[in-house]
Amino acid sequence: METEIKTNIGETEVKKEAAAGTQTADSGSIAPEAVAAPTEAVETMADYDKELEASFRKINEGDILSGTVIHVSEEEVTLDLNYYAPGIIKAADMSKDPSFSIVNDVHVGDKIEGTVIKRDDGAGNILLSCAEAKEVLGWDKLAAYLEEKTILSVKISEVVNKGVVAYLEGIRGFIPASHLALEYVEDLSTFVGQTMDVRVITVEKEKKKLVLSARDVLREREAEKLNQKIAMLSPGTVLEGKVESLMPYGAFVDLGGGLSGLVHISQISQKRIKNPSEVLKVGDTVKARVLNTNNNKISLSMKAVEENAEPEPIEEKVAAQYSSGRSVGTSLGDLLKGLKL
Repeated sequence: METEIKTNIGETEVKKEAAAGTQTADSGSIAPEAVAAPTEAVETMADYDKELEASFRKINEGDILSGTVIHVSEEEVTLDLNYYAPGIIKAADMSKDPSFSIVNDVHVGDKIEGTVIKRDDGAGNILLSCAEAKEVLGWDKLAAYLEEKTILSVKISEVVNKGVVAYLEGIRGFIPASHLALEYVEDLSTFVGQTMDVRVITVEKEKKKLVLSARDVLREREAEKLNQKIAMLSPGTVLEGKVESLMPYGAFVDLGGGLSGLVHISQISQKRIKNPSEVLKVGDTVKARVLNTNNNKISLSMKAVEENAEPEPIEEKVAAQYSSGRSVGTSLGDLLKGLKL
């Protein structure tokens, strides 16, 4: 009897499962036996390539390694070197620049190069020096900057004899006083702390000599501004200016705004002259017409202004010449009064 009951129960369970399967199939759903079991990710040796490469990698003192900053503190910077041991750079080994701040100038994610000082600092870390790496690699970069005439931004750190000091690629550079500005600089201390654009003009690795110039960059930018102004001048435009210098071949006229033009001797006067000083002197105010601006040089003509000037009415000239505060007579006696026969 007990056996029969168990058999009936078993048959009932089978029928229920069959019915559930039929219902699922009828509803268009996927039967339970059709659902694939989740597959587990299969790891291969390729997944460990980087770890294997790091374990076999040989690092020696003096090597220059590149890493990504993963931690920054006031005492040191920690680097991920893609190696089984991290790299550590102490604050004193980050830079020789007195204005450098490890907290303000280094950020997580930065790429940094350092020279291996110790393979093990006693705590399992590789001790590096960023300043030493810059000393090695920096000179090559500076030579490239010199060749390519690259404009770079530097911060003035201190005043020294006849100039100031700024650091570039971690290397101490000198900017002579004469290369700080376009004009003479009286007080060099006003530049300390300022950031300015410079160009490398001297690189001597053997002598550890690096010379920079801000003046060259300023001159180039001033020239660009002047060229833009010149490009805006249209031939035929009449300008007014002051004679600033006389040369045997012509006169230079200051047109204001940093612009200067040349009036060739043949374009000074209607009459032929042998020297501009015959009709002009320094300081004279003159009007001249723009002939052309070829090669960013302004060519002027005073003669063209005279040729195109409208003649004054004869009556006005006569009135001006004979005006004496008295009325002008029109009788025959008045006209003959001054004649001596």
